[in-house]
Amino acid sequence: MSIKKNQKLRNLDPFLKREKERYKEALPSREFILQLLQQEGIPVAEGNLHKMLGITKKEHELFNRRLSAMIREGQIFRNRKGDICVMEKLDLIKGSVQGHPDGFGFLIPDDGSDDLYLSAKEMQKALHGDRVLVREVGLDRRGRKEATIVEVLEYTNTRLVGRLHIDHGILLVVAENKRISQDILIAREHSLKAKAGQVVMVEIIQQPNKYSQPIGKIIEILGDYTAPGMEIEIALRKHDLPHVFSPEIAKLAAKFPKNVLKKELKDRKDICNLPLVTIDGETARDFDDAVFCQQEGKGYRLYVAIADVSHYVRPHDMIDQEALNRGNSVYFPRRVIPMLPEVLSNELCSLNPEKKRLCMVCEIQFQGNGDIVDYSFYPGVMCSHARLTYTEVAAMFAKPKGAEAQKYSLLLPHLLILNKLFKVLLKTRKTRGAIDFETIETQMFFNDHGKIEKIEPVQRTEAHRLIEECMLAANVCAADFLQKHGQMTLYRIHDDPSPEKITALRNFLKEFGIQLGGKEKPSAKDYAQTLLKIYDRPDAQLLQTVMLRSLQQAIYSPDITGHFGLAYESYTHFTSPIRRYPDLLVHRAIKAVLNSESYQPGDWQELGKHCSMTERRADEATRDVEAWLKCFYMQDKIGESFDGVISAVTGFGLFVALDNVYVEGLVHISELPSDYFHFDASKHCLLGERSGMQYRLGDRLRVKLVRVDLETSKIDFVLAEPPTTATRSTRAGRSSNRQNHANDKETVRTVTSKRSKR
Repeated sequence: MSIKKNQKLRNLDPFLKREKERYKEALPSREFILQLLQQEGIPVAEGNLHKMLGITKKEHELFNRRLSAMIREGQIFRNRKGDICVMEKLDLIKGSVQGHPDGFGFLIPDDGSDDLYLSAKEMQKALHGDRVLVREVGLDRRGRKEATIVEVLEYTNTRLVGRLHIDHGILLVVAENKRISQDILIAREHSLKAKAGQVVMVEIIQQPNKYSQPIGKIIEILGDYTAPGMEIEIALRKHDLPHVFSPEIAKLAAKFPKNVLKKELKDRKDICNLPLVTIDGETARDFDDAVFCQQEGKGYRLYVAIADVSHYVRPHDMIDQEALNRGNSVYFPRRVIPMLPEVLSNELCSLNPEKKRLCMVCEIQFQGNGDIVDYSFYPGVMCSHARLTYTEVAAMFAKPKGAEAQKYSLLLPHLLILNKLFKVLLKTRKTRGAIDFETIETQMFFNDHGKIEKIEPVQRTEAHRLIEECMLAANVCAADFLQKHGQMTLYRIHDDPSPEKITALRNFLKEFGIQLGGKEKPSAKDYAQTLLKIYDRPDAQLLQTVMLRSLQQAIYSPDITGHFGLAYESYTHFTSPIRRYPDLLVHRAIKAVLNSESYQPGDWQELGKHCSMTERRADEATRDVEAWLKCFYMQDKIGESFDGVISAVTGFGLFVALDNVYVEGLVHISELPSDYFHFDASKHCLLGERSGMQYRLGDRLRVKLVRVDLETSKIDFVLAEPPTTATRSTRAGRSSNRQNHANDKETVRTVTSKRSKR
C-alpha cells in the first residue's frame, strides 16, 4: 500500500481538526496512534507504524518526537526488539521513584494504587524523583509488593547540590538530598579544583544504570559547609527553588516607575482619605494588606485594601511566568526569596506609609452580630496612614492611654472600632465551629556571625488574630463573589478527615474517656468542642497533637469542596498577591467579572497542583534550613541535660521536643532501658515487653544531648534519668528533625497567624 493511500487513513483521525489548528504540519494525534495500536492487538515495528500512517520522510523527525513524548508520559513503550507497544497491554505500572537514605526505595504509582517496594539493587537504575515503568514481581520477605524497573521514562535529576569527598583518589559527591543514596562520580578534569568537604553544584552527564553509578561534573563551588548562609544556598538548590531573576526580568523590572502615575488613577475609587493602616511583624518589608473599620449604627463597615499586583504583572509576560514558576515567596531566617522582583514586592506594590498605591478593595458591611450583610469589590487608590506592628497595636489595646496609644492618638479611635469588630467576629467564629489549635511558632535571633543566640516563641497577640479575622472575611467574600458570577478560580480547600483517620482518632480518645461528636462524619465544630473540653487537662497537648494529625493537608483546587478546618463552604486566597501566586489569579478573576469578562489562565486543575507543590517545596526548604541552624546551635551543648516532652513516637524511637529551647531530637529505641519495646501506632506509644514501661506521646522526659550531625541535621539524645509519666507537657517546640531521621510524610498544621497557610 502506498504512502499516499495510507495517508487517507489519517483523515479518519477524530482529532485531525485540532491538530491542524495547533500545528502547521498536522501529524496523527496521540489518541489516533493509540487507537491503531490497540486495533492491531500486537506490538508494531516502528517502521510499520510509519507505513500504516503514511508518515513521509519530511515528517519522520517530528513524528518520532511525538512517539518519544508518548513514551515519556507512559502511553506507549518500546520493547527490547524496538517494537511499539500499548502500555495498558503490558501490565506495567507508571509512577515516580521515592528513594530512602538506606538505599532502597518505593514506586509511587500515578493511578493512586499501593506503593511498590524497590530493592537497593533496583534503585541502582534510577534516582529519587525519576519517572519510571515497573513490573510487579511478587512480595518481598516482609510481605510488601515488590517491583522491578523496566524503563526510566524521565530523568528528573539533571543538577544537584552536595559535598565533595575524595576517597583513595576517587572524587565523588554525596547529595544533600538524602533520598539520593548513590554517590556521583567526578572526573578530576571536571572538578573545578574543588576541595574535599566543599559544597558544590553538580551537573549529571551520565545517568545511573544497573551497571554503573551516575557521573557528573562540578559546575559551581558554593564554599565551605559551615559558612554563614550556606544552609540557605544548599536548601535553594536541593529543593530546586528558583532564586535568581534573569537579566531580562531585571531589565523589565527596572522600567517600572518609582511611584503611581497619574494616568493609572483613572476609573479607580480614591480612598486616600480613609485612615487605612498596615499591621505586620517587625521584620516585614512587603505590605500587601491595609485595613480600616468604621461603625455604622449597630453594625460595621470594614475596608480591606490589597495591593493591586495584577495591574503591574500582566498574564503570560516574563515576570508573570517567573512568578508562576516560583509560586510563592519563601521566608528563611534572615533571608527572603521573593516571588516578584523587589521593585514590585517592596516598593511599587507594597502599601508603604504615606505613599499613594493602587489597590483592590473589599468593602464589607457587617451586622452587629458579625453576619455579612453586603460586600463589594473595586479597584482603588489608597494611602497608608501608618506602618504599624503587631506589638504596637497589642500595646495600644492593652493600654489605651499608654505611650504607644499617645504616639498614634489620631488612629487609636479607628483601631478600637476595629478591635470591637474583631471581638464580634471571634464570637461568630466560635459559633461557626472553626478549629483553632494552639501551636507555637518560634523565632531565631542571630549574632553578627550568623550564629543563633537564642530561639524564642512568637507571642501571638490580639493584633495577630484581628488581622487574621479581617483577612478571613475578605477571602470568604472573594470566594462567594466568584462563585456567584460563575467565574472559575483556585479555591483553598481542606478536605474532611479520612474515615480511617477518624476511626483511629475515636479509638485513641476513647482511652482517655473523651468522645468526638459527629458520628461517622464529624464536623469542624465537633473538633472545636472537643478541644474546648480538653483545654484544661494536663494531657491537653497530647490529645491536641493526635487530633491535629488526623486532619488532611490544605491545597489549591478549582473544585469547591469547602474548608474543613475553617468551617467554610467555600474559601479562597485573595489577600497576599505579592507573595502568593493563587492570590494573583484570584485578583485577575475578580477584575474579569467586574469588566463583564471571563478569565481563563489555562488548566485550573494543573495550576492548583503546581501552586500546592510550590507551597510544599517552600515549606520543606525552610524546614531544612531551620533544622540545620538548630543543629548548629546545639553543637556546643553536647553533654548537657534538658527537660522535654515526647513529640512523636515511631517504631525506632522517641522524638523529644525540649522545653524553652524549641529543638527536637531522637532517643533511639536502643537507648531505652533493657527490654523489647513494641510500637503501638494506634496508641502512639512504645511498650516494654517485660517491664511494662510505656513511653507515650506527650510524656515528659529528661534527656542528655549526645550527638549532633550537621550533615544529616540529626540530633540524638539518651535518657538522663528514669522517666516520669504522671505529668504531661503543655507545650512543645516544632522542628524538622523528625523528618530528617525518619523521612516521614508531612503532616498538616493549622496555624493561626497572618502568614498562615489557611
